[in-house]
Amino acid sequence: MNAERRKKLNAISSVVDELRSALEELKDDLSSTLEEEQEYFDNIPENLQSSERYEKSENAVDKLEECDGNLNDIISNLQDVCDNIESAIE
Repeated sequence: MNAERRKKLNAISSVVDELRSALEELKDDLSSTLEEEQEYFDNIPENLQSSERYEKSENAVDKLEECDGNLNDIISNLQDVCDNIESAIE
């Protein structure tokens, strides 16, 4: 691989790594929010467990868990991209 392509790939890898880092920070914020919502949901009194409030909180927890999993997948894929670029450069 010539120096010009190596330089381009290093730049791409750097940007991908920055995106991964930014998403990890966002995931931490999302995880905190999920934990808060889960705690709220878990503490809804039994007499309100058939209410609209209960259903909305349950739905929020489900969707936030899905988002958390999706972000994990994206972060992992971005790490794979960086790893593969590094392997290609070597």
